[in-house]
Amino acid sequence: MAHFVIMGCGRVGATLAHTLEDAGHSVAIIDQDDRAFRRLRTGFTGRKVTGVGFDRETMKQAGVEEAYAFAAVSSGDNSNILATRVARETFHVPHVVARIYDPGRAEIYQRLGIPTVAAVRWSADQVLRRILPEQHIAGDFRDPSGRLVLAEVDLAAGWIGHAVSAIEKAAGIRVAYLTRFGEGMLPGAGTSYQDGDTVHAMLDVDRSTEVAHILAKSPAKES
Repeated sequence: MAHFVIMGCGRVGATLAHTLEDAGHSVAIIDQDDRAFRRLRTGFTGRKVTGVGFDRETMKQAGVEEAYAFAAVSSGDNSNILATRVARETFHVPHVVARIYDPGRAEIYQRLGIPTVAAVRWSADQVLRRILPEQHIAGDFRDPSGRLVLAEVDLAAGWIGHAVSAIEKAAGIRVAYLTRFGEGMLPGAGTSYQDGDTVHAMLDVDRSTEVAHILAKSPAKES
């Protein structure tokens, strides 16, 4: 079980909160207007925090310091980006995503390394794919036999600086491409994994859990 913080209790935020709670995670949701919490179902057990979503004290009340992920899905682009940056840069939340209405701005922030989802192509699934590792493993593509899947894989920080070929060897996967500063790139023989990279790899569906466990740990130090 992990802790998730959501900023914005509109239709989007409420859907995310319910989905995450149903998956067994703890959830805190922030909104400036406490009337927004009426969108949450009866029996919702997560924290409901009234306040400005990018205010540090408000974020602390929501448990951002122990959060696995932070999703800013309010109706304001500026607020979402500011809150996401505070979550990542001040509280070092490992997984963040911001909902952005302006596709042009979304692309700019994506290039700066801030994961965004433009509202024009938004869906709750796209947000979840960026904050839930098991959703990444669900994959973007499966071969006709259903044995292989192309999926985003999460890596522990200890892999930063290691060659992509070393990652492939350790996990038994084939890295198809990386997303770096918002752009896709094909890894070469000398390509190393960098902080902020998203790794897209082909792997055997039956080994998805094993792969996730291998990459969730830092590589063993060479003696």
